[in-house]
Amino acid sequence: MIAVVDYSMGNVTSVQNAFELLGIETVLTHDRELLDQCSGIVVPGVGAFGCAALDLEQKGLVQYLKCRQSKKTYILGICLGLQLFFEESEEDPGFEGMHFFPGKVLRFPADVKVPHMGWNRIIFARPDPIFAGVPDASHFYFAHSYYANPENEEFALAHCHYGPSFAAAVKRNTVYGLQFHPEKSGGVGLKILRNFERMVSDAADSSR
Repeated sequence: MIAVVDYSMGNVTSVQNAFELLGIETVLTHDRELLDQCSGIVVPGVGAFGCAALDLEQKGLVQYLKCRQSKKTYILGICLGLQLFFEESEEDPGFEGMHFFPGKVLRFPADVKVPHMGWNRIIFARPDPIFAGVPDASHFYFAHSYYANPENEEFALAHCHYGPSFAAAVKRNTVYGLQFHPEKSGGVGLKILRNFERMVSDAADSSR
């Protein structure tokens, strides 16, 4: 089973609904005992970096997710979820992210319209199982005013151009982050969620 982390940021139920459309069982929760029963974890979110970081910390989920990351659990961050995997954000200085990826979250420059909202194509940096069956240069739905800037380019799985070129998808070991919304991106977005579930299932089967 896959857990969708329930915290005070929006858009969590739409991610769960997308998995349900695929026939994939999920549970919406922030209870750590229930999370322990799940083989994969999704951290979605729409909202402010600082509020999200504070809420996760107050629920004891920052250290919990770090523990699960150290155990090689598959974890997927979507939109704000991806940004929380970095060290800090220009949106709310003084709040720390989870440090899964070295680097900061930056605001788009003043010469582009923010938020970056709507459909845009992503270009793969390298092949990865999460993109299996998804054509390169596919269009996905974005809605964000800040973007992640990883210090190590090797962590970037795909890029998108909107003003600067930014990391549209990142990966480090079993932690993935997507700046776009797969649950709002039609068939290619659902394909990514299906691929994530397959990786989670394969990992669970191999550990038995």
